[in-house]
Amino acid sequence: MSNTSLVSVLHRLKQVTATGSDSALAGVLGVSPQTLSSWKVRDSIPYAFCIDAAERHAVSLDWLLLGLGSPARTPVTTTEPSATELLELLQGLSPADLQTIRLQVVDKLRLQELERRLDELSAAVPSA
Repeated sequence: MSNTSLVSVLHRLKQVTATGSDSALAGVLGVSPQTLSSWKVRDSIPYAFCIDAAERHAVSLDWLLLGLGSPARTPVTTTEPSATELLELLQGLSPADLQTIRLQVVDKLRLQELERRLDELSAAVPSA
C-alpha cells in the first residue's frame, strides 16, 4: 500500500484527530459517514478538507498527504531572513532553480525602479 493512498491519508487523519473509526473521523471532519464512504469508493478526498485538517491540527501537508517527513508543521517565521540564511538556502538549489530565482529578482528590482520613477513623476505633476 502506498503512503499516498486514500487509506493512508485517512489513517494519518485518524492519528491527528485521535479517532479510531471512520464514523468518529467523519464527525471530526464535519461530514457524514456516507460522505467518507464515498471518498473511499472514489479513492479521493477533497483537498480542502486536508488543508483544513492540517491547519486545525498543526500538521504538515507533506506528511498528511504523502507520508513524508514529520507530522509537525515547520513554523512560519515572521522575522526577515538574513543574507547569510538566504545564501545557505540558495546553495541547496539546482542551477536551473537558481536561474529562475535570479530572473524573478531582476524583475522585482526592475519593478521597484519603475515604481520609484512613477512616484517621482507623480510628485512633479501638479494636482488638479
